[in-house]
Amino acid sequence: MHLHRYEKWWITFGIGSLVLFLIIVGIGAFHQGHQPPSSVKTINYEQVDKVTPFNEPGLTKVSGKDWDYELVVVASAFMYMPAEVEIPVGSTVKIIATTKDVVHGYGVTGTNINMMLEPGYISEYVTTMDKIGEYLVVCNEYCGTGHHTMKMMYKVVDVNE
Repeated sequence: MHLHRYEKWWITFGIGSLVLFLIIVGIGAFHQGHQPPSSVKTINYEQVDKVTPFNEPGLTKVSGKDWDYELVVVASAFMYMPAEVEIPVGSTVKIIATTKDVVHGYGVTGTNINMMLEPGYISEYVTTMDKIGEYLVVCNEYCGTGHHTMKMMYKVVDVNE
């Protein structure tokens, strides 16, 4: 097979561009400390309802930590527990979530909160809710025929009113 010299130049240019791109992305990721989630905390997904704090999902005030509230969420067949939660505006919230059955997504519209909930693992995310309003939580991982009905609502409210 004979390649024309212009074809050789374009092939070299294309491969060189790809290698340069991968090097830049790799250096940027390691320099900024990006890593895949560690999922260090595990749980027996068959016993979620019996394990603290998942036996009582909801929002609780905490003290002596870097956050004001802990929101415990359990995902299961086409629903989140609790289905609705009121959060005081300006609060720092640690979301602690898991699932009892299959992989679910946990995406809060209008924010950068996006987690994947996997059976046997505990996902955590710390955020500050600084805008009053209602935020819809949707499952962004296909989990079955009722996937489109899986939702939860954050109501960020001003407690001083």
